[in-house]
Amino acid sequence: MTNPDPAMDKIALWQRWSLVVGIAGTLGALAAFQANRAEFLRSYLFAYLFWAGMPLGCLGILLMHHTVGGKWGMVIRRFCEAGARTIPIMALLLIPVLAGIATLYVWAGPEAAHDANIQSKAAYLNVPFFIARAVFYFAVWTLYAFLLSKWSREQDRTGDEALMGRMRALSAPGLVVFVVTATFAFFDWIMSIEPHWFSTVYGAMFLMGQVLEAFALLIALLILLSKYAPLRDHVTEQHLHDLGNLMFAFTIMWAYLSFSQFIIIWAGNLPEEIPWYLRRLAKGWNAIAVFLIVFHFCLPFVLMMQRDMKRRAGLLLKLCGFMLVVRLVDVFWVVEPGFYQQRLEVHYTDLLLPVAIGGLWLAALFWQLRARPLVPLNDPRLRGAPRETVAF
Repeated sequence: MTNPDPAMDKIALWQRWSLVVGIAGTLGALAAFQANRAEFLRSYLFAYLFWAGMPLGCLGILLMHHTVGGKWGMVIRRFCEAGARTIPIMALLLIPVLAGIATLYVWAGPEAAHDANIQSKAAYLNVPFFIARAVFYFAVWTLYAFLLSKWSREQDRTGDEALMGRMRALSAPGLVVFVVTATFAFFDWIMSIEPHWFSTVYGAMFLMGQVLEAFALLIALLILLSKYAPLRDHVTEQHLHDLGNLMFAFTIMWAYLSFSQFIIIWAGNLPEEIPWYLRRLAKGWNAIAVFLIVFHFCLPFVLMMQRDMKRRAGLLLKLCGFMLVVRLVDVFWVVEPGFYQQRLEVHYTDLLLPVAIGGLWLAALFWQLRARPLVPLNDPRLRGAPRETVAF
């Protein structure tokens, strides 16, 4: 008997396996929490920040698509909407971080009372305001995700083209609001791990990396599902080429902001700024820094300069998988030296927690993805699309 909807069945299978992996990882994480709570919380924060970048990146890409238009966004719009609708899940998963705030952040512990530098920032770095800001960030992001998904569903039902203008009117200023709120969120959740250090470009740099990893996941899902209807009838080599170019652009922006921060701080050689890099360029962490230079920028730059790499689905899929691994390593290199400054340390929880959180989040993503058609209905930008064979 022919399967009436193989794409949805494939997504349902992924959802089940993701949920199994997430539950198994969670059970292991609970055991790790009992064994060493401080180590668990540090690994949890690292894993959480990596996976939080997925729904935030999806929301950012969705806002960008509605603002600038372009057919490239039509084939991944449902993935972006589904990812953005998981933002409340990430809000719930932030609770362990908030519960362990005194363990994770020096400024929230008792020793902060004797540190003049931290005390000078106490008006911003205090527990009630930290929690209030997190609630505000998630409220704003959830509102944008809800409205864009709601209007998209209305367009499916009614075919009202005026809804496109409404989504664009919300997304243009919303993109600015998103960048500002995400930047301050990363200031709070990551940069304040080391409260004596600061960088105004830090939040934007990390945000570029999060959007990059979201692009890698979205393109990978698109390629895997483009073998089945309805995406099979809409995805072309040009779509893959355009999406590959966008992933290339965010790779360059991440590298540009990372190098700009490094060269300015290194040239300034100020005692309150330079230690952040000294901790990450010695005692084993320097090997990861070299890895990132080569595999997060140099190799992807060379590969994505080639036209064939962005038009052949099989090659692009492998590159996306590789970029997801490299992004995980980058988040580890940014976060963990703030806790383990003496030498490079990799604990089993650093492998377990990304699997646990990732399994739960992917299960939520696939659940949301099954709730809507995989392509927007009644959108004029999908009409008359040229039909090409996607080469694998």
